Amino acid sequence: MSHRNLAAERHSSLNRRHFLRGIGACLALPAFESNAVAVPAGNAAPTRMAFLQVPNGTIPSAWWPDGDHGSDLKLSPTLQPLENVRHQLQVISGLDDLSADPGPDGGGDHARAGGTFLTGVRIKKTAGSDIHAGISIDQVVANQIGHLTRFPSLELTCDSVRKSGNCDSGYSCAYEYNMAWKSATQPLTPDPNPRFVFERLFGAGSPSERVGNLKRRQAEQQSILDFIMEDANAVQRKLGGRDREKMDQYLTCVREIEQRIEKAERMPVANPDIEAPAGIPTSYEDHIALMFDMLLLAFQTDSTRIATMLLAGEGSNRTFTEIGLTEGHHGLTHHRNNQDMIDKVKEIDRWYVQQLGKFLEKMESTKEVDGQSLLHHSMIVYGSGNADGNRHTHNNLPIILAGSGSGTLTPGRYIKTKDIPLTNLYLSMADRMGAKGIERHGDSTGRLGQI
Repeated sequence: MSHRNLAAERHSSLNRRHFLRGIGACLALPAFESNAVAVPAGNAAPTRMAFLQVPNGTIPSAWWPDGDHGSDLKLSPTLQPLENVRHQLQVISGLDDLSADPGPDGGGDHARAGGTFLTGVRIKKTAGSDIHAGISIDQVVANQIGHLTRFPSLELTCDSVRKSGNCDSGYSCAYEYNMAWKSATQPLTPDPNPRFVFERLFGAGSPSERVGNLKRRQAEQQSILDFIMEDANAVQRKLGGRDREKMDQYLTCVREIEQRIEKAERMPVANPDIEAPAGIPTSYEDHIALMFDMLLLAFQTDSTRIATMLLAGEGSNRTFTEIGLTEGHHGLTHHRNNQDMIDKVKEIDRWYVQQLGKFLEKMESTKEVDGQSLLHHSMIVYGSGNADGNRHTHNNLPIILAGSGSGTLTPGRYIKTKDIPLTNLYLSMADRMGAKGIERHGDSTGRLGQI
């Protein structure tokens, strides 16, 4: 090799090192969420859990079924599209999210409905970076069982991704556009692009190319870590006191990532015999359908057992031209008892339920190793942190629990409760996921034992 080529190679290496030094923290490294895949004992399939959130509440009179507590489920007009999976549903009334009530904070019910839906914790009213909510139930469970799958959890959205700014009466957009919260100050940004989700789960390229591409990506990740460790060790020798302590923490983080990569290299990765989606479709209906397909694939391949999916952020004013509605959703919900506006909101509520029905039917038709359906082995919550969008109420929320929880639930019923925190349902679900020692979550007062 000539001196000129050596110099060029050294220059390229130094530039890369400067770039890697500029990363500055483990959080900026590739997010290697992988871990060992657990094989269920015998022929048992694992239980999965997902939370699906829709905006702006519903029209209550068209949502709630007829019938007595515990009776066979008689679907309401809004819920009629779920007829084919009625035997796998529980419609539960009387569940509240009182952490979303105004209290002394005044306006901002949509932000509060979003930020408290899975946390059960009153959020801080701020449009700045000092956001504060609570850990969401999906992450509470993921902290205990997330290591059993390649991805501890999966966060999806069919809306925009907004992390900052003022979205609702002095509340940060982070509250409306993130369902999952790793901690009180750390929301987990959901992915809106089905192609990116697919490639994150299974790798880039065609089915025949994915295995090789995945191996190359893992090798590149290891190469980057090698550079980071080499540079960090050189810097560490020149530090002292608090700086050395900070560097030790940094290196500990890097070593943990190295361990994850090593585990990822040993675990099997599913390779569905389908092409990756092209990206975000222009049609909202197609977008929702693709994201539901990604969720189904993630559960079917046991890539994760915990997921959240935001169909639209609270306060969404999306129009629904696909069903002939040109007015915005949020504006229509403030109907002030105008029957024409009420009827249009009913159409939107039913349209969202239709999308849910298509997903649940696919879950029901997907069979597991024990012959039961994927839906049988799942618990899918569908609902909103707002009840009546016209009045911005947060009691008696519209909540559906779909699936049999691997036989631990009794679906096909209408369950009537009264003045029960929504978080009580979440504790009961966490128990069925195998999480241990969770005495409370948010504003919970106990378990919901009737499901």
